[in-house]
Amino acid sequence: MAYQYIKYEKKDHLAYITINRPDVMNSLHPPANRELSDAFDDFSRDDNCWIGIVTGAGEKAFSAGNDLKYTAEHGMEKLGSGGFGGITYRFDSWKPLIAAVNGYALGGGFEIALSCDIIVASENAQLGLPEPTVGLMAGAGGVHRLPRQLPLKIAMGMILTGKPLSAQRAYEVGIVNEVVKLEDLMATAEKWASDILRCAPLSVRASKQCSMVGLEIGQEDALMRRYPAEDEMRDSEDYVDGPKAFAEKRTPQWKGK
Repeated sequence: MAYQYIKYEKKDHLAYITINRPDVMNSLHPPANRELSDAFDDFSRDDNCWIGIVTGAGEKAFSAGNDLKYTAEHGMEKLGSGGFGGITYRFDSWKPLIAAVNGYALGGGFEIALSCDIIVASENAQLGLPEPTVGLMAGAGGVHRLPRQLPLKIAMGMILTGKPLSAQRAYEVGIVNEVVKLEDLMATAEKWASDILRCAPLSVRASKQCSMVGLEIGQEDALMRRYPAEDEMRDSEDYVDGPKAFAEKRTPQWKGK
């Protein structure tokens, strides 16, 4: 698929997904959403893609969310698989995702970042859910993910007022992993990715699946449950080679199978 509103690149087990509408602060209309859905579908299917990095083009915005002007003119249209941004309703891929937030991440843009496992933000970033200020709500996961990822009172303060957090404040309350200068943002995201790549990819996916699914059930049930990604990890060549490499004092060569 040829992309007009996003960029999709692959390199060294990494997939880079960039929202490319800087003239409208990388807000998303249905055509852009469908392109993101296609890219995330491909990322999920490609066995050579182990980690995804999501960002926005330009220096002002990661994504300002839904393109309300387009919606006002054209009405609602089908978005594609995976929900808003191709990711907010995607629960079938356990590959790690890193959001490199370069500026405003508002509304659906923040919901995309919340759908990722790690958030690295530039110093000029602002993160929030302003939907109630325009008569809407953060229905692409924001009202559900934010209270699970922040202390409840902080989350509800953001949800009910629509006020954003600065990058530094978001780091202080624990919704952002690291805040860096804008020019260092992608290098920092790639550093996080390189740290993950030192680990076996199937072990990473099993760890993510067990963590995220386990959050939704009681601790005893979470401990006793069988997880498909864990079974896949245990049946893999990497599961055998990891301890062997440690014993032989060599760097393991992960295959992801």
